[in-house]
Amino acid sequence: MRIKIYSGLLLLGLSSLTAKAQHGLNSIYSAYGIGDLETRDYSRNFGMGSAGIGRRHSGYLNELNPASYSALPPQNFMFDISIRAQQISYLGTNISENAGDVNFKRLAVGFKAAKFWGVSAGVTPFSSIDYKITNQQFMSGTGAPVTATTTGTGGLNRAYISNGFQINKNFSVGVSTAFLFGPLNVTKYIGSDSVQTQYNKYAFNPNFTAGAQYEGKLSDNWQLGIGATYRFKTNLKIQEKLNITTQDGTILYNKDQDPSSFTLPTEIGTGISLSNGTFTWVADYRRQQWNSLNEKGATYSYQDGERYATGIEYAIKKKYYNLAYEGMVLQAGFSYNKSPLVIGSTQLVDISGTLGVSLPSRNGQLRYYLGLEGGQRGSNGGALIRETYVNAVFHFSLRDIWFFKRLAQ
Repeated sequence: MRIKIYSGLLLLGLSSLTAKAQHGLNSIYSAYGIGDLETRDYSRNFGMGSAGIGRRHSGYLNELNPASYSALPPQNFMFDISIRAQQISYLGTNISENAGDVNFKRLAVGFKAAKFWGVSAGVTPFSSIDYKITNQQFMSGTGAPVTATTTGTGGLNRAYISNGFQINKNFSVGVSTAFLFGPLNVTKYIGSDSVQTQYNKYAFNPNFTAGAQYEGKLSDNWQLGIGATYRFKTNLKIQEKLNITTQDGTILYNKDQDPSSFTLPTEIGTGISLSNGTFTWVADYRRQQWNSLNEKGATYSYQDGERYATGIEYAIKKKYYNLAYEGMVLQAGFSYNKSPLVIGSTQLVDISGTLGVSLPSRNGQLRYYLGLEGGQRGSNGGALIRETYVNAVFHFSLRDIWFFKRLAQ
């Protein structure tokens, strides 16, 4: 029975990797570089502004800092799935629209490999591309305007294996070994022409993140946590193929283009947490160092990106006989994100507030999590569009006792 449950959850998560419901988002900001970079964490950290670099907790998988996995409890196996539903309204010059969709955001497992060593593996989106642009062009020799359409789809996924090692009572280190991969596709056609020009790119390469955590007592009741992470620079390899096709998919012409690359810069992160077991406060700062790369296009460029986040959590404690465990968990958080993307002379800013609630099942093996986020990105003016959004995250975490020896009868 246990094998059937895990197999069913695994198939659900894997099928969600390519499935999208109500595919209708149209973010012009995903048209640049490798798309919209994912800055949120779709675990229990979500409701606290996706902050948690300095938090060491045995109850969930915290990929914000791989060093945290050394805190996983022995003989436990954890399985997580996260899904996000999103509703966005767009406001700009001659633009007022609404859209929404549902996406897979996280599939992860974790367990304690040894007394000092915790392991987690999973897959999550790293960037997304989803846009459609239409404009008027004039055909040579006619003087009549026609509609030119450009669409972009795809984005990068991140598949990872993370290891956390406890060095001593207070200090842990970790490393996350990831592989970034995915399509970056652009399709163009003019008017009602049945011929499409497709630029099908595929990007890939490994990426590494190192982390460290310190946790110690401030008093008899309060624990202080401090964490730091460093994501190494990665030169993504990009393969590209040019296809000219009809709308029914018939290929008229195709050619492999010369390989190219895209540099993903280093990212540094620091975090702090303060907890007495019932009340927890966290705060994070992350910085992506784009300035040294000078990646830019005709209408955009990159600057260093910064993300500030903080949140609080209140966990209601319950007792089963003489054992204490977490019941309902309530969260609130805030984040301020300066995207590395600069359009014209304006750096893109994303501000949001979050709420979260986590509930255990009766037997305590399954936890249900709902996170809500509301915020705005961009501005209404010039070439920019203001996006006002609401995100709802549904997170399911299964925790079971594995790796134990049965007593002889």
